[in-house]
Amino acid sequence: MKVPAQDLRRPGVLRRFSWSSIVQWFDAGHLPGGAEALRSEPDGIDWVRCVPFVLLHLGCIGVIWVGWSWTSVAVAACGYVIRMFAVTAAYHRYFSHKSFKTSRCGQLLLALWGATAAQRGPLWWASHHRHHHRHSDHEEDAHSPHVHGFWWSHIGWITSRRNFPTDVSQVKDLARYPELVFLDRFDMLVPVLYASALWGAGAWLHAHAPALGVTGGQLVVWGFFISTTALFHGTSCINSLAHLIGRRRFTTDDDSRNSLLLALVTLGEGWHNNHHRYQAAARQGFYWWEVDPTYYLLRALSLTGLIWELKPVPQGIYDEAERRAPDQEDRAVPISQPAKAPTRT
Repeated sequence: MKVPAQDLRRPGVLRRFSWSSIVQWFDAGHLPGGAEALRSEPDGIDWVRCVPFVLLHLGCIGVIWVGWSWTSVAVAACGYVIRMFAVTAAYHRYFSHKSFKTSRCGQLLLALWGATAAQRGPLWWASHHRHHHRHSDHEEDAHSPHVHGFWWSHIGWITSRRNFPTDVSQVKDLARYPELVFLDRFDMLVPVLYASALWGAGAWLHAHAPALGVTGGQLVVWGFFISTTALFHGTSCINSLAHLIGRRRFTTDDDSRNSLLLALVTLGEGWHNNHHRYQAAARQGFYWWEVDPTYYLLRALSLTGLIWELKPVPQGIYDEAERRAPDQEDRAVPISQPAKAPTRT
């Protein structure tokens, strides 16, 4: 239930809402007023609920005290690449778009892998992304830089109370699995375990391989805080910059764009205009010269039998690209026009 502004001046109301926000740090399903009540609120930052996100960034400052080593920097870099693959392959291409198939066990492993990125749970991530595709760059889009501005699309939208709940109506196919619902509700669990594992690995190396100059605190700062913060902003560039910079091969009813730079940062997600034209494909670099490391790794995984039936780009999409005149390149549909029904692909 939305609380009237005059009631917010009462201390009891403030304490109750602060307490609910604190509980949500550990239990994202704790919604005393209901999910619909939160989604009906206007955009605004819930600072108490955002404390873990703020601490993630502040944790990077810990490098002043723990220092660095080549091992810790390598762990941070590897953690970025491995978990960026989890975000793009698992959270995006599998959970959001079902661009390939796997077993129920494989699905759980993908969810656990993706959860180490600390970008909320698989149902929350997929529900917001599916909503984004239905309303891309129109008023209902929670993170359009054209509607809400760059900084809101990049980082602000996740701080708003109305965007905290998981919209289960968008992910009914995923909500059938209790293990996914559990991971989505207790979305802090896996990141905390991941950070703890890094601390334990650092402490073990400090004791058994002192020449590496690694400590538990160092691996946590570099392997978790710095790596995860970089991972978040790399992923967020697709929400913000991928609708502002790059070229447009296809005419879509949004301003999605293709960018090699963003593709390198996100392991292939930068071919955003391609993706918005045909969402179901397992590859987003539609041509061999469009670098898409996530797709290459998915192809490798398919050889093991862990995943299968990677959905291809239909020939009709390639034919459409060939028919476009050179002067049509980069021509975007005006964002101010009324939202149209999305193209079903």
